[in-house]
Amino acid sequence: MSDGTLLAVSGIGCTAASRGAHALLDAGATALASWGMAGGLDPALAAGAIFLPSQIVGLDGISVMTARHWRERLAGAVSAHRPVAGGKLLTSPRAIASVADKAALFAQTGAVAVDMESLAVAQAAQARELPFIAVRVIIDRACDALPAAVAAAADHAGHLRLWRLIGALTRSPAQLAPLIRLVRRYRSASRSLAALARVGSLAPHV
Repeated sequence: MSDGTLLAVSGIGCTAASRGAHALLDAGATALASWGMAGGLDPALAAGAIFLPSQIVGLDGISVMTARHWRERLAGAVSAHRPVAGGKLLTSPRAIASVADKAALFAQTGAVAVDMESLAVAQAAQARELPFIAVRVIIDRACDALPAAVAAAADHAGHLRLWRLIGALTRSPAQLAPLIRLVRRYRSASRSLAALARVGSLAPHV
């Protein structure tokens, strides 16, 4: 990018995220940020909410703290324009699709949101003793069930394949309505990410 920031679009899941993080480190990155969307576990989080977690946790008990000064500086810049949530972010090896599973993980882990990548990026930064933050926007709320067609459309590299999505919808057309709702949530989350990018610099030390 023009300001010297390095970018890697990794795809879905920890394997892809780890590969992208190490590619950035090999290219000379001196800090890492996991940027993207997450699912809400806390019912208080609305679609489009900006989330800057203080801690990334895994289902196996692994925990990595984010860089406090970097996170607080970014939160201060963003909160003047939009509300910012904090707390724990859970990284899961699979998509958490049902409302019941979301509620169970919220109670079990105390995490307010879930993604599938941030812990891998955090561990890559931790191994090099480099600063790390996660910047996530909520796409599906705690009360939203994810359509199974979305999970079925992902390939092994973590990329969504349109032909798989169409095939899944053909087999289960009832999933079309929740998929349309998810697309609306995605648009809201995308607007929040765009607003965050305009307001806050991702540079860890300025």
